[in-house]
Amino acid sequence: MFEGAYVRLEPLATVHARDFYAATHGADRESIWRYLFSGPYPDFASFEAWVADKEHATDPLPWAVIDRSGKAVGALTLMRIDSPNRVIEIGGITFGTPLQRTTGSTEAIYLLARYIFDELGYRRFEWKCNDLNAPSKRAAMRLGFTYEGVFRQHMIVKGRSRDTAWFAMLDSEWPARRAAFETWLAPGNFDADGKQRASLGDLMGSGGM
Repeated sequence: MFEGAYVRLEPLATVHARDFYAATHGADRESIWRYLFSGPYPDFASFEAWVADKEHATDPLPWAVIDRSGKAVGALTLMRIDSPNRVIEIGGITFGTPLQRTTGSTEAIYLLARYIFDELGYRRFEWKCNDLNAPSKRAAMRLGFTYEGVFRQHMIVKGRSRDTAWFAMLDSEWPARRAAFETWLAPGNFDADGKQRASLGDLMGSGGM
């Protein structure tokens, strides 16, 4: 389990299913699941079965995002774990409506990145997404990942051809990225109304693709 100021991460389990389902199957369910490999689910029973199938997985390794109320409001996954080469990918990012565009959503990525580099000692942290998924590509840049290009016709997802945009963060880049995350997440970076004083993109020095 990884504890932050706004969220904590713990291994995804069926105990999280009810809150996770509620957070991801509201009016915006189609947009939440559009670029993911599965979902949305027609009912809670099918969703719970999907969570149960992932509960004991080791690769992909899913994490539930728990907010300060104690509810599971999202999940994200470590996958394609290449220990000999110390390379790992973050994927399956499923942020429910209550988590989207919050400080907690950024902190969730930071907590995993810190684990990957500081505890596991990995060299390369990858982020991949459908090249049509503009919000995911913008998020990768804001979070300090570097754009590396597109793998054309990389896979078929939900019956459609997918070009995959690749991003990565390296261990040599992590100290500066960690400092940017921690500066942005610090309470002093937010005014009394919760508005950020410095943007994470600016702190990261993110540029265009």
